[in-house]
Amino acid sequence: MVSSHHVEVSNVWYHYGDSPDAGWVLKDIDIQINPGELVGLLGPSGCGKTTLLRLIAGFERPIQGTITIDGRQVANGKQYIPPERRGVGMVFQDFALFPHLNAWDNACFGLKRSQDQDRAEWLLKLLGLGELRSRYPHELSGGQKQRLALARALAPGTSLVLLDEPFSSLDVAVRLRLRSELSNVLQTCNASGIIVTHDPQEAIAICDRVAVMADGDIHQYGTPWDLLERPTTPFVSKFVLQSNLLPIWKDGDSYLTPVGPVSIPNHLLASETKKEVMVDENALQIEEDPSGKGEIQSREFHGHHWMLMVKYGGHTFRIKHPLEKAVEAGDHCNVMLRLNQKGIFYPGAIQGLLN
Repeated sequence: MVSSHHVEVSNVWYHYGDSPDAGWVLKDIDIQINPGELVGLLGPSGCGKTTLLRLIAGFERPIQGTITIDGRQVANGKQYIPPERRGVGMVFQDFALFPHLNAWDNACFGLKRSQDQDRAEWLLKLLGLGELRSRYPHELSGGQKQRLALARALAPGTSLVLLDEPFSSLDVAVRLRLRSELSNVLQTCNASGIIVTHDPQEAIAICDRVAVMADGDIHQYGTPWDLLERPTTPFVSKFVLQSNLLPIWKDGDSYLTPVGPVSIPNHLLASETKKEVMVDENALQIEEDPSGKGEIQSREFHGHHWMLMVKYGGHTFRIKHPLEKAVEAGDHCNVMLRLNQKGIFYPGAIQGLLN
């Protein structure tokens, strides 16, 4: 049966070097990308997201598992198809343009002699570079260079584009504008995309689905709504939502956290013991106290409130704080739960009322 997925990565394992003594970089990775989707590989540095992208592109070979593009296996234990025969376009963080070629020649570089240049012409116009075709890379802005790199990747009729942190070196305004345009450009070109990023807001803002990675594993693969409303592991909660994780322990008939007791719903007690609960920055509050065991580490102005980082009982919490209640880094305080708060209990990722 032919797969309906544009890209399918199945049971992929990978390590650098001749043996896994230094550790597996990727472990049992399964991911599917549908035609026309923009999928994000999201995670901290060193989690394996760029390595996964390089395996799909063909720059590395999996130790185990298969990679399929457009129904054709391009890598498995026995065969390997090189990058130039996979029909994949790459867009790099540093643009990787040829400095001795102008914008037009850069855009046409990947075309075979038999291929029509009309698509390259169309892409330059689509990406706002039609009037800049004679300029060289050093005469272009960062955003224009990134657009040109995207045009070059799509010009041969590529149906899959791989983007390795393409916006990280751009200033904020240009980054926001380009990332908002990316999905529309891919849809116009009938192309799918995979983008590597370490920015949760970027992934959630522009991707159809996101794979959240850590230490070579995929913790969750789902829509932005899934990640925000149903984070399946504490890591997803912490990394994507920047939420607070409170350890839970039992003391007699009570369940305690570093910020006070919580009520665990009866239907949760019937399952496995809950070890942590996730709460957001709205669920906690501080009470200024010169002798308090908490200390404000930093504060950020967020327009309508302060965002505090508070060290308390060996933990660091993000807490939203009213602007009119001025506090400073170094002030001491106590931390407590606000009333009528909900949280997500782990293991299980089950929502429940805390108090």
